[in-house]
Amino acid sequence: MVNRKLIRPSLAEIKEQMPRGPSPPIASTAMNGPRRRVPPDQTNAENYYYIKQMAAKTAMVIKLIDGEEIHGVIEWYDRNCIKVHRSKEPNLLVFKHTIRYMFKENELKDDYDDVVSGDG
Repeated sequence: MVNRKLIRPSLAEIKEQMPRGPSPPIASTAMNGPRRRVPPDQTNAENYYYIKQMAAKTAMVIKLIDGEEIHGVIEWYDRNCIKVHRSKEPNLLVFKHTIRYMFKENELKDDYDDVVSGDG
């Protein structure tokens, strides 16, 4: 087995190679540190949520701006709308700008059970 020694210059040699004299002016960005990165336009959280609910075929409740509730499963989505598959009624294409919020249908049942039983 051969021992190899790492050869590196001494600190004195490095100091000798450094330029002497007045240092050049420092740019303003260097004084303030590195520039911050611009945050992304999209986090893709919405897409992730839709894909997760579509894959699990989760029964959803979609509350619209006018107060109407739509019950069904999200079949597909795009940038502007979602398609909701309903078992007893016709399927709907819902524009996202008309949606106030949405949640899983089983969460509604759990909340209702809490109110009825007096836990909530």
